Amino acid sequence: MSTDPASALAFYTSLFGWTATTSGPEYGNYVTFWNGDAQVAGLAGAMPETEVQRSSWTTYLSTADADATTALALEAGGQVLAAPMTVGEQGRMAILADPSGAVFGIWQSAAHTGFGRFGKAGTPVWIELSTRDWNAAVPFYEDVFGLQLTPLSDTDEFRYSTFGPSDGFTGGIYDSDNYLPPGMPSHWLLYLGVSDVADAARRVAELGGAVQREPWDTEFGTFAQVNDPTGATFLLSSIREVS
Repeated sequence: MSTDPASALAFYTSLFGWTATTSGPEYGNYVTFWNGDAQVAGLAGAMPETEVQRSSWTTYLSTADADATTALALEAGGQVLAAPMTVGEQGRMAILADPSGAVFGIWQSAAHTGFGRFGKAGTPVWIELSTRDWNAAVPFYEDVFGLQLTPLSDTDEFRYSTFGPSDGFTGGIYDSDNYLPPGMPSHWLLYLGVSDVADAARRVAELGGAVQREPWDTEFGTFAQVNDPTGATFLLSSIREVS
């Protein structure tokens, strides 16, 4: 979701080498980003009829029934920011918030089934919930989505669990209440893969974005937290291409 889709389009195609196709006015001029022949992300104008009126990346969780999942989310203490809606022949979606306030989408697939490529340079490589209320958020995703979590660390200093297939986890939940700046709510984060994080961070600044946190090294790779020119936050993640 972007307050300036034209600026966001120019930024992401330049940074990642993505190509883009536009749906046309019948779908609100929705832009699909492509990594080669694979769909990897989308772009739309911010939704003035909802509370989501700033530039931000939205994580969508898959569901077989968007209406049933929305009802379950409400029962589990979540909120509905945009009620379930059908998107042509592509699928059905809604925008929700979990009990800790983190906003996310749900997607019931029809013609559009989601990522065409994952875990490579120029594609999403990880999604992460940074939550201020671990004890409310974790049961919510377990109950509503059947999420099965694998603890990575479970101490007061660092509480983090991963989820996804056992042979290749795709995301995590981070207890960040003691680390987020005052006033920053719980939120989902998107990690996008690059072959050289330091070089990509320099390119972000050159293209009008901002580096919020300079590249840092961990046992899981190198990362940098950045904003696009319209203010949407995401992380750059190192990826090692295997030939």
